[in-house]
Amino acid sequence: MVVEIVVVVVVVVVVVVVVVVVVVVVVGIVVRGVVVAVVVVEVEVVVIVVVVVVVVVVVVVVVVVVVVVAVVVEVIVVVVVLIKIIIIIMILICIGPYPYKAAQSA
Repeated sequence: MVVEIVVVVVVVVVVVVVVVVVVVVVVGIVVRGVVVAVVVVEVEVVVIVVVVVVVVVVVVVVVVVVVVVAVVVEVIVVVVVLIKIIIIIMILICIGPYPYKAAQSA
């Protein structure tokens, strides 16, 4: 479950980054003309690299948070189940043979 979520998030982020890069470069070329676009694209490449780095960092943080939360939830579920099992065993031990003895004595 966690792995699938991480894979989907990473794929979505990569697709978004690629689309943003293509759109920025194409818009730069179309709006400013080819000659101006070469200079502008160099500046935009720096901006794109910064944006990509920020997006990657954010994605890594989100993925780590998702994984940590998933692990914590799994641990909590396991602990709750173990506590329920222990409580049931203790109840069974406390009840023990008493109902049987009560039935015998009657």
